[in-house]
Amino acid sequence: MPRPFAQSTAELVMQVTEAVQANGEADSTFVQNFCDLSATQADNALQLSADLGLLHLNAGKYTSANPIVSFVATPDESRKAALLRVVLESYEPFIVFRNRLTATNSADTAAQQTKAKLDIDAHREEVKDTLISLGTYTSALSSKGGGRYTAADHELNNQLWGLAASANDLAAAEAIIRQQIGSRVDQLDRTEVIVPLANALLNATASRTNGAVADGARAVESFLARLADRLTVNLAGANGINQKLDKFRPGNHLPKKVVEAAKYLGQVRNAADHGVDVDPEVGNIWEIQQSTGLQYVFVACSFITAALEREAGGKFMI
Repeated sequence: MPRPFAQSTAELVMQVTEAVQANGEADSTFVQNFCDLSATQADNALQLSADLGLLHLNAGKYTSANPIVSFVATPDESRKAALLRVVLESYEPFIVFRNRLTATNSADTAAQQTKAKLDIDAHREEVKDTLISLGTYTSALSSKGGGRYTAADHELNNQLWGLAASANDLAAAEAIIRQQIGSRVDQLDRTEVIVPLANALLNATASRTNGAVADGARAVESFLARLADRLTVNLAGANGINQKLDKFRPGNHLPKKVVEAAKYLGQVRNAADHGVDVDPEVGNIWEIQQSTGLQYVFVACSFITAALEREAGGKFMI
């Protein structure tokens, strides 16, 4: 069965999403009047917003489908771009398009191949124009002139800073953490895992890097303890994140690549734990960079998502 796909622009997606957020729920007529759009413009943008996972449609009414929507009401376009970038990074049509763009160096070819691979019901040009709009607005794609575009993954860290800057209180930070972890987030203990990660995000945005790592590590250790209980993994004698992770390898409770990637969290935590003390391995003090504090939070979220997915027998993610 062909996959539906609505042609629109990133700017219109953000406009209609903000309209729904402002009213709590909205139908197409309200959005047309609120945003001064034609029926076609409003309908297409609403459908694309829903496809991106920002909105939910039920009985002709659109409502927020994602806690991140609460942050779209801002005049700061860079903040909006950061919010959209987060959902775009898990939007299958864009992921396929960007991969094929890198492989072919042609937006036309990438759009045609994306349409074929996903059996999209829209014309190739509609697919191309929409995905390029989403990609350039969020800095996930860069324009090279002459209709040429390239992937710009190196810009993601700047987008993460823009997103993190929206977290000016615990509730906002928690909403961002929930978005990052995804659909299985309600399986987590809020007090032991989600709130410490939210505090870690607040610390990271305030340049309290050691605090960000400490809170993030505490959340990861709490998650591992709960996961071990559910999977009957014995953590006796395991100290710290990395030793606990190793306990999940026998029996293949977690894939080797996931465990090894997650050891980044343990290594950074160990460096931060030295504080003002000299690490005998290097004969000096470790300084946690500002970018490391922020990335630590998002890597922790990614690890938790991957572990929950494997626990449920789902996809292999890293």
